[in-house]
Amino acid sequence: MNFVLQIVFLALGFFLLVKGADWFVDGASGLARKLGIPQLVIGLTIVAMGTSLPEAAVSISAALRGNAEITIGNIVGSNILNILIILGVTALIATLKVADSTVRYEIPFMIVVTFVLLWLGYTGGQVTRLEGIILWVLFLLYLRYLYMMAKKGKEEEREAEQLSTAKIIGLILAGVVMIAAGSNFAVEGASNLAKALGISQRFIGLTIVAFGTSLPELVTSVSAARKHNADIAIGNIVGSNIFNILFIVGTTALITPVTFASGFVVDTLIAAAVGILLFVCVARTKELRKKAGIVMLLAYILYFLYLL
Repeated sequence: MNFVLQIVFLALGFFLLVKGADWFVDGASGLARKLGIPQLVIGLTIVAMGTSLPEAAVSISAALRGNAEITIGNIVGSNILNILIILGVTALIATLKVADSTVRYEIPFMIVVTFVLLWLGYTGGQVTRLEGIILWVLFLLYLRYLYMMAKKGKEEEREAEQLSTAKIIGLILAGVVMIAAGSNFAVEGASNLAKALGISQRFIGLTIVAFGTSLPELVTSVSAARKHNADIAIGNIVGSNIFNILFIVGTTALITPVTFASGFVVDTLIAAAVGILLFVCVARTKELRKKAGIVMLLAYILYFLYLL
């Protein structure tokens, strides 16, 4: 009975995280529009970070509760899953076009920051507050790069529905409450499930929690592919992976030093290798095709077997 209850807690937590993040993004975007903030800035900040809110909530909550293995496991696991599962599945639905800047700058930067995380964790066995500041400096530099790249583009301002002030406030508050409650349910359920099954929090964090917090990215990417907007999928995933390391690990480390267990060295190396695999798949053709998607899904199966 307790086992079933923990699964219910986990599922409820994931539902609240996904729906809460969705409502928060809608409310925050509506508020930004009312304040006259350009659509460009909204897209680069609020919406881009919106799909990473579940990872942020779970990671910070886990760190504060002393469940550090879920914190790092969630981020590293999500980054591996984002590329191998989400891009793998999306590539089976439609060929994904890749922007030249994504191949030249963003994917290599994602690989570099993954190695930075590995170095920070490996050298001291934890990500300290000072190292959290280093990650945040890199995050701000990345935001600056995104803003400059977007200004060079010719994106048109899109007309968006103007929400009432009451609805905006309601969406933001409901989103925050649901994200907070969802992260608590998810961490509690995942921790207790690991104990009930006699498996490590590392395994739970790298698999179940990583999948649950990656649901917004999965829904967004598959939806984009079905609507023939598949060209945005890779940029969104790469951006999310960068946010996960720089913003989430950086923010969590500023609140409390994050323990980096020795077992995560191999997992983080795999995350870097997965980034390199993505780069190899798209570097020449500027596309992610069905064959590459199949390779990615097979690679995740191998990784899952390794975890077992």
